[in-house]
Amino acid sequence: MNASVVVAGAVLDQGRLLAARRSAPPELAGRWELPGGKVEPGESGEQALARELREELGVESRAMERIPGEWPLKPGYVLHVWTVALVSGEPSALQDHDALRWLRPDEVDDVDWLDQDRPAVAEAARRLRDTPHR
Repeated sequence: MNASVVVAGAVLDQGRLLAARRSAPPELAGRWELPGGKVEPGESGEQALARELREELGVESRAMERIPGEWPLKPGYVLHVWTVALVSGEPSALQDHDALRWLRPDEVDDVDWLDQDRPAVAEAARRLRDTPHR
């Protein structure tokens, strides 16, 4: 049986990574994650990610590069993560989150990330450190 895919975006802007604090379900509330959600039938991972970020954050975005690897979530689900560029809009906590924070690479450990997001967050922070910014 193939696992269902959940996509998440490492939203990168001006040398920073966007973190989103979960408001639900209760067992995840208060912890931080890379925003995203389930891939619906007929969607590619990139299409699902654009839709989810539009719904959750109110932004238009473009998936850039998939971070290698996949991470198990609840039984039957795996997480795929892409780096994401903002195309338009300013992120707002519209759905599933009650706070957002922009973190510089040296600040990514300042929040309590969900365990499954930690490897992708570490890779996104490494990429930010290795990329010159204005």
